[in-house]
Amino acid sequence: MIRLGERRSGCISRHTTNYMTNELLELQGLGPASVEMLHSAGINTVDELRSLGSVAAYRKVCDSTDSHASLNLLYALEGALTGQHWVTVRRNEAARLLLELEPIA
Repeated sequence: MIRLGERRSGCISRHTTNYMTNELLELQGLGPASVEMLHSAGINTVDELRSLGSVAAYRKVCDSTDSHASLNLLYALEGALTGQHWVTVRRNEAARLLLELEPIA
């Protein structure tokens, strides 16, 4: 079991414990590692996440330094915003999200 502020797979550091009470943690499917990535990208509130949307938020995380975000984060962000489990999002929305993620030529 991991305790608040302990390190597990490089996800949580002692310097990020102030994030652990953040409102983003209340969203379904977002854990401490996801919230830490969002904070690193400058996304600190649910309103900021909703305003950006899942695809733009994922892009910001990927563009931020030290990002190791997988597509599962994209699915988790969409699920958090729509109230769906990330696996359901992956199954039903992956094609749409990936098309949105493609750069416009």
